Parts: sequence; C-alpha cells; structure tokens
Amino acid sequence: MVTGYKQEYVYKHPWERVTSASWRKFADDENKRILSHILEVDMLNHNLDPSNGILRTTRAITVHCPGPWFVRKIVGQDMCQCVESTLVDAQNRSMQLISRNISLQKFIEVQEMTRYDPHPDNPAGWTLCRQETSIRIKPFSALASMAEKVEKRCAERFLQNSGKSKEVMERICKYLEAEATGLSL
Repeated sequence: MVTGYKQEYVYKHPWERVTSASWRKFADDENKRILSHILEVDMLNHNLDPSNGILRTTRAITVHCPGPWFVRKIVGQDMCQCVESTLVDAQNRSMQLISRNISLQKFIEVQEMTRYDPHPDNPAGWTLCRQETSIRIKPFSALASMAEKVEKRCAERFLQNSGKSKEVMERICKYLEAEATGLSL
C-alpha cells in the first residue's frame, strides 16, 4: 500500500524571493528550532550548466525518523539519510526539488517532490508551491498488518513538518523583502 498526499500553497512573494528562501531555510538558528526534525544538511554537488543556465544540486539531509516510536524501535534507528536533488531553471523561473530516503529502504520508501513556479494569476508577485509526497511501508512480519496505519501516521507527521516549512519560508521571505527595501525587522 502507498499513502500519499498532494498540496498546493501560494506564497504572496515573487518567485526569486521564494526560491532564495528555499536555499536559506536550513541555515538560520531560528529555523533549526522550528525544523527540529532536520538534523544535518550537507551540499554534495552543484553544477551550473553555462549553455542553458540550469543549476543542479544534490544535498544529503539527515532527519529524525518520522512515524511512531515503536517503528523506530523495530528498525533500530531514529535517524534517516535522505538525498535532495534540485533543478533550478532561472530563465524559465522554475525550481524543482525531489527528496527521497536512502537509508531504511528495506522498511520504508518516501519520495517528496516540491515545485516552485510563478503563480498563473500573478506571475510577477506570487509563487505557486506544489508538493507531492508518497510513503510506502514495506511489509515485514512484525508490522505487515499495520502497514497502512503506520503509513498514515508517517503522512500526518510529514504534513505537520510541511506546515513548519511553510512557516519558515514565509518568515525568510518577509526578511528578504525587508532587506530589499532597506527596512529592519
């Protein structure tokens, strides 16, 4: 069974500001407090293609394992390693992030795709964020009958963390807006 969800969010900020905020969301101490499930972020690779201006990056992200405590007890870990691949096409004003876990794959597979594009109703001033997440618990004897419940619990946790991420992004966007206009927050 696969549990998934899709959501959209409109940032009432230009695409350039929102994508700048995306790069900064893991760096600030206040953000680290809000996004406490993120334990570490490391840049593994970045490449700017000079022919088309497309930026490709890969980051390693260590997170506190989502889901119920008893699942972490069964798998014997409370941390999970993830890889985030990002593609930024500044010329077409598009940013796409795909994150997936690389540890605990024999128990769970998670993939999250986030996309930032100018909002069709106000392309100069707003940004549309589309997020799609899929979670699949792989059946194993101790939890085979509970896989669907565990997937739903994990999805609830991902939705909670997504809300925290939106809060951080909005805060950074307001900071960047104030910085651009010479105001102090």
